[in-house]
Amino acid sequence: MGRLVINHSTNIEGLIPILQKLALNKNIKTITPAVISRARGKSSNLILRLSVKTINGYKAIARKGKTAQEVFISTDLSKDELKEIIDIYSNK
Repeated sequence: MGRLVINHSTNIEGLIPILQKLALNKNIKTITPAVISRARGKSSNLILRLSVKTINGYKAIARKGKTAQEVFISTDLSKDELKEIIDIYSNK
């Protein structure tokens, strides 16, 4: 079971419940929401998409409306395995 690090006072609306479900997976060590920024495009629903591999896991981008937020996920899972898990939890 992983740990969700909440170090920001603001997060994209609806992101934390999804990350809490992800943290319950035994293969995920740590999830850290990071920088919030403005995006050029517009996304009506909350989307969590894997971006790049990091030293100890992956960086994901959460988008809703014109807001984007980086999310760092520390795990030993492959990119495809992690993408499957994210798709399961973000579609519920």
